[in-house]
Amino acid sequence: MKYTIAIVFAAILSVILAAPLDDKQTAQILRQSADVQPDGYKFDWETSDGQKHEEEGTLTNPGAENEAIVVRGSFSFTADDGQVYTVNYIADENGFQPQGAHLPIPLTN
Repeated sequence: MKYTIAIVFAAILSVILAAPLDDKQTAQILRQSADVQPDGYKFDWETSDGQKHEEEGTLTNPGAENEAIVVRGSFSFTADDGQVYTVNYIADENGFQPQGAHLPIPLTN
């Protein structure tokens, strides 16, 4: 069940994070791959408008009460200002942790 939720989460996240296309432009898929195994998954894709997304999920503590999927990945896109933005992230028992040069760094006590 957790594995299915993670796959659905990854698919939804990919759709949400995709930059919208202008009506004047049609992006083509240049590269796409996926590998789903019982203990994890990985996928990547790239489009002609510069979008890229890579992600890998690994099942930790299989069969245990604290079984979880740890997800690592990155995505990049070209914004309206012409700049390419990249976000690297980890999602684990500590939540979703994005990092990027354009993102603010959280303050710690």
